[in-house]
Amino acid sequence: MKAFGAALAVCVLLLAVSVVLGQSQNSDKSSASPTPKYDPAIYAELQKAPQKARERSNPLENDPNAAAAGAVLFEQHCAECHGKSAEGSRKAPSLRAPEVQNATPGALFWLLTNGVVRKKMPVWSKLPEPQRWQLVRYLKSLSVSVPVAESPAAKP
Repeated sequence: MKAFGAALAVCVLLLAVSVVLGQSQNSDKSSASPTPKYDPAIYAELQKAPQKARERSNPLENDPNAAAAGAVLFEQHCAECHGKSAEGSRKAPSLRAPEVQNATPGALFWLLTNGVVRKKMPVWSKLPEPQRWQLVRYLKSLSVSVPVAESPAAKP
């Protein structure tokens, strides 16, 4: 009978611990706010690019390594504010938004070069021009989705 009582006490204790841990995990989930949605006006800076800048094409557009190099640069310089996947965060908007994906490479390059200081977007003019174009190439690559069946992870 003592063994049954001890086993019952252990079960009650384990149940209590699991309830407390479950509530703790649920409160963490409810307190985490989703990625904020941005007013399209936040993307208006792209429209401020001069016509000449908007007309520039990316000299690295057809470079097969440019997007990968841009991804590395993005992780180093941009992910802290825009999120690891460019999905946006409390600090900065999504770079996957249609306003960004539909912008010309020249407009994106202009924005990287000049920044938006009043919105805390740094000026990246000291970053060498080829690296800025690599970043632009990476950003534009975000609009291309690879079907699951064709992705490298899905191949045997």
